Amino acid sequence: MTERASVVVVGAGMAGVAAAHELAVRRGIADVVLIDERAPLTLTSDKSSECYRNWWPGPGDAMVALMNDSIDRLEALADESGDAFHMNRRGYVWATASAARAAELRRDAEEASALGAGPLRVHDGAPGGAAYRPSEPTGVDRALSGADLLFDPALIRGHFPYLSADVVAVLHARRCGWLSAQQLGMYLLERARDRGTRLVRGRVLGIETRAGRVSAVRTTSGTIATETVVDAAGPYARDVAEMAGVTLPVHNELHGKVAFRDERRVVPRGAPFMIWADAQRLWFSDDERATVASERPEWLTREFPAGVHLRPEGGATSDALLLIWSYDDRRERPAYPPTFDPAFAEICLRGLVRMIPGLAAYVGHTPRPVVDGGYYTRTPENRPLIGPLAARGLYADCAFGGFGIMAACGAARLVADHITGAPLPPWAEAFLVTRYDDPSYLAAFANARGGQL
Repeated sequence: MTERASVVVVGAGMAGVAAAHELAVRRGIADVVLIDERAPLTLTSDKSSECYRNWWPGPGDAMVALMNDSIDRLEALADESGDAFHMNRRGYVWATASAARAAELRRDAEEASALGAGPLRVHDGAPGGAAYRPSEPTGVDRALSGADLLFDPALIRGHFPYLSADVVAVLHARRCGWLSAQQLGMYLLERARDRGTRLVRGRVLGIETRAGRVSAVRTTSGTIATETVVDAAGPYARDVAEMAGVTLPVHNELHGKVAFRDERRVVPRGAPFMIWADAQRLWFSDDERATVASERPEWLTREFPAGVHLRPEGGATSDALLLIWSYDDRRERPAYPPTFDPAFAEICLRGLVRMIPGLAAYVGHTPRPVVDGGYYTRTPENRPLIGPLAARGLYADCAFGGFGIMAACGAARLVADHITGAPLPPWAEAFLVTRYDDPSYLAAFANARGGQL
């Protein structure tokens, strides 16, 4: 039996759920079908660090604009739901012990500020400067925007006493924080279902086309006649597009995270999202260096990239931390459950000792960590695909390589604008797949940083 739908959204992760919500609740499309063979929000969306930020590099301001729009929508949802998903604005903090890296952080901050992320305030101990305001652990203080760059040693030690004593600069980006992705996603899903969205459990087997236009979606639960399909299939987005004869320029990378018990409360429960901005070699005690040199020489000699990070997980009574470090990007086809380096948790912990020396107390007798993760689906320059594809009626809403939670609501607005013919924001063109046909775009992004932490 064939049923009909105005729009079929493939994938019930955060991107798909947000798209269904936008189409059903905000655009009034009653017969939206959301299809996934798994329970909603269980493939990748519940494996993330659940963070958001408007702090992005160029070229151009498209990523900052997308994130500002998405965060506006998240804040509106927090208001309407009574903060059902516990959104905070603790911020992202980059710390460095290198004078050269401190200068780079300043240049990066000036760039992000110029692109629309908010004003930059420099705190160098000079009289008459703006006061630095620490973040509240809960709630969203909407007056906090832009960033504070701390060079004053007394200010750094006063507000971040747990950081390494040789830290010379701290950059605190303010329109950033985290939330409960599961609760946000379920709120969006329930509101969409209230407006007629149907959730279908099944696997997509094919996308039928007639004269170059989508005509139906075949699934293990039956065939759905439709002229509009949103590809929000996360790590399977390329596979779904290929069913309609479209090839997406994306790949999948495996990324993990560690849930770790900070029983000694080394990291304050109200701490922001903390990132070490320097490349490093892993920390080992003197005794360890003498005994492990023959066992793990690569660990002792390899330089690991900047970007190891952590944040507190849970409320004031919790002792959990999340540790993340994308030091080895592995391109692969999705396999579930994914497998991780058995040393991943230890590598993350040792890397974080460089930023927060008190964590050395756990090396060698760590409370049993839990490692999970999922796949980042990325384009070459790590910007999403949002908008129409070559098969008419097929729309991309995918390739959120590590930023799906924060971008989903803004991307949903944009894909709905394309579907309904609403006026597009000026930055919409930056996320079309046709950008790769523009030689000037390819040249501008040949060495782009991509915003990867």
